[in-house]
Amino acid sequence: MKIGQGFDAHRFSDATGEFKIRLGGVTVPHGREVVAHSDGDVLIHALCDAMLGALALGDIGKHFPDDDPAYRNIDSLELLTATYELVRSAQHALANADLTLIAESPRIAHLIQSMRRALADALSVDDSRISIKATTTEGMGFIGRGDGLAAQAVVLLEAS
Repeated sequence: MKIGQGFDAHRFSDATGEFKIRLGGVTVPHGREVVAHSDGDVLIHALCDAMLGALALGDIGKHFPDDDPAYRNIDSLELLTATYELVRSAQHALANADLTLIAESPRIAHLIQSMRRALADALSVDDSRISIKATTTEGMGFIGRGDGLAAQAVVLLEAS
């Protein structure tokens, strides 16, 4: 068994309007746009880092550098699938993942099951292995000011 943890954060642009952001592989309406090289899905990025970290394979930036045009605006579900191929190549499988979105907005309670399914489908595992929850910082720090959002993930991988 191997345990890994991951963290990711992205800031919001100054623009306001009717934008859509990606969280957990799901498109979510939002009043701000995430600044990122890829689609900026903090939940998936944290999950990728957790899996890579569990196997001492570096981080998401090592495998999918943000200066590589191939990853410009890429759907992070593709990054997740590629990351999980590395996990499977190392003869491991996901036992479970626990993800936390840290954001003042958007509220995601009504989307959690869709996110769990999207991640489980990308990983070819049952969605009972994926937990997603959300919290705020109660107005404190860059997240509390609405300047961005973050996520953390913990995974347990088992030898396959």
